[in-house]
Amino acid sequence: MARRTDRPSYRCTECGWSTAKWLGRCPECQAWGTVEEVGAAPAVRTTAAARVTSPALPIGRVDGHKVVARSTGVPELDRVLGGGLVPGAVVLLAGEPGVGKSTLLLDVAAKASSPERPTLYVTGEESAGQVRLRADRIGAIADHLYLAAETDLSAILGQLDAVKPELLVLDSVQTVASPEIDGAPGGVAQVREVAGALIRASKERGMSTLLVGHVTKDGAIAGPRLLEHLVDVVLHFEGDRHARLRLVRGVKNRYGATDEVGCFELHDAGITSLADPSGLFLTRRSEPVPGTCLTVTLEGRRPLVAEVQALTVDSQIPSPRRTTSGLETSRVSMILAVLEQRGRIGALGKNDIYTATVGGVRLSEPAADLAVALSLASAASDTPLPQNLVAVGEVGLAGEVRRVTGVQRRLAEAARLGFTRALVPVDPGEVPPGMRVVEVSDIGEALRVLPARPRRSRDAPGERTGSQGATGPDEVDPEAGGSPLSGGGRGRSGGRACL
Repeated sequence: MARRTDRPSYRCTECGWSTAKWLGRCPECQAWGTVEEVGAAPAVRTTAAARVTSPALPIGRVDGHKVVARSTGVPELDRVLGGGLVPGAVVLLAGEPGVGKSTLLLDVAAKASSPERPTLYVTGEESAGQVRLRADRIGAIADHLYLAAETDLSAILGQLDAVKPELLVLDSVQTVASPEIDGAPGGVAQVREVAGALIRASKERGMSTLLVGHVTKDGAIAGPRLLEHLVDVVLHFEGDRHARLRLVRGVKNRYGATDEVGCFELHDAGITSLADPSGLFLTRRSEPVPGTCLTVTLEGRRPLVAEVQALTVDSQIPSPRRTTSGLETSRVSMILAVLEQRGRIGALGKNDIYTATVGGVRLSEPAADLAVALSLASAASDTPLPQNLVAVGEVGLAGEVRRVTGVQRRLAEAARLGFTRALVPVDPGEVPPGMRVVEVSDIGEALRVLPARPRRSRDAPGERTGSQGATGPDEVDPEAGGSPLSGGGRGRSGGRACL
């Protein structure tokens, strides 16, 4: 038998760290004044062995057919989950307010319900009538989808006994409280107790559970870090509320890979899966426009073609503006410095510069550096890049163009969408059929894809010359704003070719 003694207990209200004595500052999260007494806690000195509930078996004799993933009816969510929901799995979905978490999970609850597999949707933030209005709008009315508005843990467990669902959706875990635990809903102790009770119920019943989690102003999941350790899968729902694109990223997954990304489109009629989301990030034009360049970014293992736009104008203030949207400001500033020093484009330092992406996509990986540099050079010289051109590569401070991961996968995606030209670092690997690839080793070679600004011909006034008027790599065209422009380059498409 275990021998117990009572002793005072103190717990940090921010991170949940516990101690036997009071401290003014929490050693775990370094917060002041957050350690509070939670009453006497029993301390277990010794624990005697008890009867085994289920004997240990060789791993080869354990039945694995009961934990086969079942489809949720939403292909993009199945992609991130690794095939679907595993019976007994607990999934935590977190995201910013208004990003569409409730809309997505209500759609999942309706599509996953069936006569053999009823679904229970529990809302703690809205009334049942409000959820019904959303269900009418997105077409999520199903006969075997049950709806309850509860914030009491014991009442939710009672609903599980009454409905016996195969899938439970709780929106959200921070709004539910247990009457046996002191503290307000959303506190460390309450979140720990609610999550633990629901996880035990899921494992015992073989019921899949989807929990909605709040996030802090820094984007981290609110509540104790223990919550992320307890659940089986952690997903982040991302997206700009002013754009249609939504991304679901896997952060933790005990049943599959964590480098998958699901793409969704949020609209008035609800949320739909996007099997081919690249169209949201492109602007189709009949004629090329200066200051635009296409690149291929990797979201997890999925390649997406995105467009980078740049605009340079004369500054009217002593300190020129540097404005970015969808790009990292520090990364753009570094590329500007490389273009001025290594690319010999001196006019950028005196101009207001604006850079943005199309469709609300965020480009944070270094593989987009080359596309950002070419769009800035194109905007500065007012010269459009060749049509059907994509650029992939990382730009270093010495002006070198470095290799990036997944070049072949990026080129295959660009070729699938009809792009025929690509600017890549040296040694890209196998080139897709029909794709003409130019390998560049530094930013100077990359800038040569910019054609010279057309000049008027002496023999035929009104006509403009093509690439015959291009200057050399180190020469300066006075009409092109100081950019080094020429039409050369090393390329290959089964052999050697130029753009």
